[in-house]
Amino acid sequence: MANDPSYFAGLDIGGTTVKAVLVNHHAEQVGPLVEVRSLVKNGYEATFGQLDNALDQLAAGAGIDRSAIAGIGLDVPAPSSEGVIWGRANLGEDWVGTDIQGKFSARSGVPVHMTNDCNAAAIGEYALRRKHLGSLLLVAPGTGLGGGFVLPGGRCYEGANGLALEVGHISVPFREDDGELPVCSCGLKGCAEAWVSLVALRRRLRLELAKPEWADHALNADPAPVEEKAFKLRDFAEKGDPLAVQIFKQQGFILGYAIADIVRTLDPGLVVIGGGLAEASFRDQYLAWIEEGFAERAWPVYRHSPLDPNVTTTQFEWAVGGDAAAAIGMAYTAQEMFQ
Repeated sequence: MANDPSYFAGLDIGGTTVKAVLVNHHAEQVGPLVEVRSLVKNGYEATFGQLDNALDQLAAGAGIDRSAIAGIGLDVPAPSSEGVIWGRANLGEDWVGTDIQGKFSARSGVPVHMTNDCNAAAIGEYALRRKHLGSLLLVAPGTGLGGGFVLPGGRCYEGANGLALEVGHISVPFREDDGELPVCSCGLKGCAEAWVSLVALRRRLRLELAKPEWADHALNADPAPVEEKAFKLRDFAEKGDPLAVQIFKQQGFILGYAIADIVRTLDPGLVVIGGGLAEASFRDQYLAWIEEGFAERAWPVYRHSPLDPNVTTTQFEWAVGGDAAAAIGMAYTAQEMFQ
């Protein structure tokens, strides 16, 4: 076993931690999930040291020599193309314009393939659904609103420049109470992410708490800044709080509305919803709000077959990979590409 070269690592670089998974030549996970501290703001060389640490732990956990790892899949929380980072995001300055894929391949001595974190998570969700043979669209609300699209057979569609599926920045026709389109973190107005994201949650909560109808709400009495209050909103929603439910209902509906236009373009058949709400106790209700928004915008053929109305043409499911999805996706990718 120690000399079998058929092992492949998936490394998911996040802002806080690096998560790592090892699979064998059957794409089966070997050993436990490994997590080490992320040092992305300290530069890519510091992060490379942490990646080496993760690889050493993967090998030890699987009882193999590290030399048995034949390929690595790597994902980064930033736009990239052919291994080169295009935008800084939350990374240190020296990442941008650097061939991270090539440099880490030279350092590790094995081939490396790199993509962004949303693509990696989409591949992970595909890999975890071994009976699913069609395509898969992942839409993941988080700090922003990310997405990824996997073609039948498990290959992720990244676009000519690695910039495809920026789903958070499609336009939706929803306006603030004053009639204005909300400004997105990207600088544009009216983006889906301006409604469906943690950043949007903070804005909506601030606006709602300023209204007379919520003057006596517990969150108005809370002295914490709105950034901290927004993190508490999920707990309030799980208890059925009217304000929290109203805000999440609006987000879910707008997310479904936006997904309808993506589905009209890609017709994936399966839409997977990722992000932290996958573990919320009200997730069934949230998914129902998504489906309401989808039904408002989607043509009937994207909902039910014209030949058999009992056949649903676009299925919705929650993500199943959790925090490990991206690492699993990159291990799967490495196994597919480098075996």
